[in-house]
Amino acid sequence: MSSKKHHARTRAQESSNAIERMYITMRHLFNRGFYKPMGVSGETLREALLLLRPEIYGSIGDEKAELDGLLYVIDRLPQGIEECRFINLTSDEGYANSHFKPIIPPKRRRNCYRIDEEQMNIEITRGRSEIYDILTHLTFLFVESHKISKRVLIDEKGNTTRDWIKLEEAVLTKKKLTQNEREVAITHTANILGRTFNELSSVYGHFKTPNQPERLLHLVYWLGKLAIEEVINNNKRTVTFSPVLRERLGHHIHGEIWSDNIKSILQKKGLLERPIHIISANMHSVMNTLFAPTALKSMLSKKSIFQVYEELSKKENEALRNKVTKEALQKGMIYIQDTSGTNIDVQIFDTEQLDISLCDLGLEGQAKPSKSPIIFVMDYAFGEQAYETIDELLKPFSIQGERTCLNVESISIMGKAGILEGGKGDIMIPSAHIFEGTADNYPFENELCKSDLEGNGVDVFEGTMITVLGTSLQNKDILKFFHNSTWNVIGLEMEGAHYQKAVQAASRVRKTINPNVKVRYAYYASDNPLETGSTLASGGLGTSGVKPTYLITRKILQQIFNN
Repeated sequence: MSSKKHHARTRAQESSNAIERMYITMRHLFNRGFYKPMGVSGETLREALLLLRPEIYGSIGDEKAELDGLLYVIDRLPQGIEECRFINLTSDEGYANSHFKPIIPPKRRRNCYRIDEEQMNIEITRGRSEIYDILTHLTFLFVESHKISKRVLIDEKGNTTRDWIKLEEAVLTKKKLTQNEREVAITHTANILGRTFNELSSVYGHFKTPNQPERLLHLVYWLGKLAIEEVINNNKRTVTFSPVLRERLGHHIHGEIWSDNIKSILQKKGLLERPIHIISANMHSVMNTLFAPTALKSMLSKKSIFQVYEELSKKENEALRNKVTKEALQKGMIYIQDTSGTNIDVQIFDTEQLDISLCDLGLEGQAKPSKSPIIFVMDYAFGEQAYETIDELLKPFSIQGERTCLNVESISIMGKAGILEGGKGDIMIPSAHIFEGTADNYPFENELCKSDLEGNGVDVFEGTMITVLGTSLQNKDILKFFHNSTWNVIGLEMEGAHYQKAVQAASRVRKTINPNVKVRYAYYASDNPLETGSTLASGGLGTSGVKPTYLITRKILQQIFNN
């Protein structure tokens, strides 16, 4: 009998184990109700994150501070969180009706409330994925804060370096800093962070906000100050989970409210019986594709349709976007702003009121179907929230005691994803979703294929995609394993398996929608986590995301109308 070989654990296996430990730990801490991130209870999370060293968090394991990772995290957390010793994760518990003003992070829509000088409350309405996201970001933030304290503390009594004293003076001054004073403060801060003056100067402007121009100095000071208090006085920062959040999590409370509201609007408008095509996408691409050719007719005489889309995507062109929105509302678009807490807005397009020949989709002369379809566009879900929302939406609707099933003909998912070959702006067409950390896999017949999108100056890749537990936990070793092994993974995202699980449950098990419902999945690359400098923390897509977004949108609409 051959002797068994004992293999050394690979870096990918170590990383996979670290992710598993993090998720088990986070669930345990959630059930416990509170923990101290830099205390004994947070030790497993810290150690696992430092072992994992995710690409988004860059140099988290080094002595020097990580600037790109800090910017990525701070854009997704409420302003002022660095000053708070107590962070309370809550459900929607009525703070919207109080005197507290909501603080909404610029890159992640969630309501947060500053309760007092020491406490920040963050509302969780998107399920477990949102909790995991916040806890990993907070762990990163607090690890970075202790790097600062180590560099500025001289002794156990709390005496600090001259650099720290000068930074404190700059942050606590009431007057506006001059350019000279700012550069002096940046010099001292660069020493504290182990970075060069040039490195800090180049990112300084990215951190500033209209009401806090010196935000980077403010962040470094308060992160360091609370870390010093933890080290010297043992005043540990604490994360708590409210009893109501612990009781409600996983019960689809927000998804059910969201779904019932949508169905009641469809009923009032007499649209429930019509064929429905669901599209999960952003709130502009479908509307612009359908209505920009008529709303911006004069522009199209001078520019191509894709140049028009690019103009619409620019921040300064709000007047153009308003013109298209006005046209859409006049031609049958119903806009439903979310009030359920899901943060998922909806657009409903009644194509009965639409002249398809004017949409520049190459569909002129096509016969109109007997029942004009309803195009239902929902904003992006977040992680597990994709299952909650689609699962509730596909359930039958009760009208005066009678069950009414939606006549869903197709479900299309367009989103951003990390790509493992190719680069930003390329397109991925999945043939299956595999769920990270489990043996669950979801193969499906994708109505979109590689040939549908080729020949447009954008690289297109086809293959398996992995639905990850959180993009903030991915590292190169795990991703290389998935890419190079027989899994043949071409990209990673956070919602695909959750969407497909809900679609399969409704179509194959519950039989509440057509068992032959058509599904379309396509993603455009927001980053390549295998390339240094191309991760999510390296910045947004800019206009390079416009072409793939609209190529996918147009192909989805062509297939819907050709149906």
